[in-house]
Amino acid sequence: MPELPEVETIRRDLAEELSGRTIEAVRVHQPDIVLPPPGPAAFVDRVSGRRIDSLDRRAKYLLLRLLGDELVQVQLRMTGRFALGTSLPDPAEFTHLAAEFDLDDGRTLFYDDTRRLGGFRLLSSADWASIEAKLGPEPLEEGFTAAVLAAALTDRHAPVKNVLLDQRRVAGLGNIYAAEALFASRLDPRRAAGSLCAEEVERLHDAIRATLLDALEHAGTTFSDYLAVNGRSGRFQDRLQVYGREGSPCLRCGEPIVRIVQAGRSTCFCPGCQH
Repeated sequence: MPELPEVETIRRDLAEELSGRTIEAVRVHQPDIVLPPPGPAAFVDRVSGRRIDSLDRRAKYLLLRLLGDELVQVQLRMTGRFALGTSLPDPAEFTHLAAEFDLDDGRTLFYDDTRRLGGFRLLSSADWASIEAKLGPEPLEEGFTAAVLAAALTDRHAPVKNVLLDQRRVAGLGNIYAAEALFASRLDPRRAAGSLCAEEVERLHDAIRATLLDALEHAGTTFSDYLAVNGRSGRFQDRLQVYGREGSPCLRCGEPIVRIVQAGRSTCFCPGCQH
């Protein structure tokens, strides 16, 4: 699933291109990618003819803010991807076209989703506010301090890796970047979150921000599914220290990277230098 760096990369790719444009027509080819409410037919009717005021991101959601009191919440999930142009830039890359948004400048925003796990939801500002209220702080905003992270971890007996994946605690972190941040801060992902001392929390805070900024600079991580707009690949996979490197030597101490399962998710870490 795309995490903060991937969704933010897509937002940056699309923001200048779509802001101020009017959606003249919408075609939904796979109705199940329109998440209720209001349903595919009503979604087409209410989005067609609307002006895109801005593109934002919150946690792992892409938000198309429409002029007025509504927005389109986009969940990319595993295989959602966008292309923008007068035609598909590479039809071989976009073989499961799910929706098209015709713009007033003659271009079309194409949405392709092989597994159709993601989709679009039209929300009022009030409905979105109730969803956003349940999300934790954005780790790249100034307000995300070591003290804020400490408050999210305090008294938590669950493993620190699991707590970092809880979107109510820290918004936008997923499996890849939580594992990488824990490696960078030399912390064992199995440690109880509440057991971290102030110095360890400070290290983790700095590592989360540095890891996400580095991933953003390299347009995110592409293994098999994630692509930025028009099929652009991420490059951060070449900089991964532990994620996906099970059995390979640690680049810091030489011990083999191991993989465990935590809450149904794979966790890679180095037992030699993460404590």
